[in-house]
Amino acid sequence: QVQLVESGGGLVQAGGSLRLSCAASGITFGINSVGWYRQGPGSQREVVAHINPGGTITYANTVQGRFTISRDHALNTMYLQMNNLKPEDTDVYYCHIRRYGDPDMDYWGKGTLGTVSS
Repeated sequence: QVQLVESGGGLVQAGGSLRLSCAASGITFGINSVGWYRQGPGSQREVVAHINPGGTITYANTVQGRFTISRDHALNTMYLQMNNLKPEDTDVYYCHIRRYGDPDMDYWGKGTLGTVSS
């Protein structure tokens, strides 16, 4: 059974930092498409940072230069380091894995809330 558990959300002032973690069980981050998404009330879920199976990393324009995605294969954990946070970064952040196969399978965590005060 695949399980993704996010942690690290909280309240921070603008300009501050948060480090989100996503611990996986039943699946590994190493050979799949993985990423962080965020969603606010009444908004669509949007990709924040993504690593494709080849290891290429992409970021949303809104977080480029401020956020860093990484993986620890030994711990089977993925991270999102968020620096210089802005109030508009306030959202629920979700961990995602896509396992390619027949069929492809998408797995999501339950999310962790990051709130940035002005």
